[in-house]
Amino acid sequence: MTMTVRDAAMPPRTAAAERAAAIVEETGAQFTGHFRLTSGRHSGEYFQCARVLERPEHAEELGRLLADRFRDDRVEVVVAPALGGVVIGYEVARALGVRFLFAERQEGRMTLRRGFTLEPRERVLIVEDVVTTGGSVKEVAELTRSAGADVVGFGFIVDRSMTDPGLAPRAESLLRRVAESYEPEDCPLCKQGLPIVKPGSRQE
Repeated sequence: MTMTVRDAAMPPRTAAAERAAAIVEETGAQFTGHFRLTSGRHSGEYFQCARVLERPEHAEELGRLLADRFRDDRVEVVVAPALGGVVIGYEVARALGVRFLFAERQEGRMTLRRGFTLEPRERVLIVEDVVTTGGSVKEVAELTRSAGADVVGFGFIVDRSMTDPGLAPRAESLLRRVAESYEPEDCPLCKQGLPIVKPGSRQE
């Protein structure tokens, strides 16, 4: 079943969005083809934010632009899912002057390792490079709340979701790029026989 497009009327671009779009275009981070996303869905478009974040000056600038959306939220720690969110999460934390943690998968579940801990009532901002269904960041939010900490928001470089992922209390992105995605059994690209690529870091 194909997702329906949400927010069909796109809001006017801000200066931050214009700058983020220019960086994405400059670095060639948007690809077309046949891709299997982390969610398991298939799509004809893919954003490889690693191409953007390989340049430290871009990572720093995007981190600052995203941090600006949360400067009034009294963020105390930024948490990101590995691997995609690590670089941008670090830069957001640096711009906000707070500590940074990342969550990793262990036996299929997101967990905090390497001695990372969250304190009860700590105010946590969850950061990821790209969101499609919100699955990974929801897992990080569940992990955060199970530690007794408070999720104050979610931040992304690119929001490519077609239905509202339901991220509470709020989610902010620098870019909104709707890209149609499909369940594998309904994928028209599969029916055309196009070879599929899994470009992300999560291969299971």
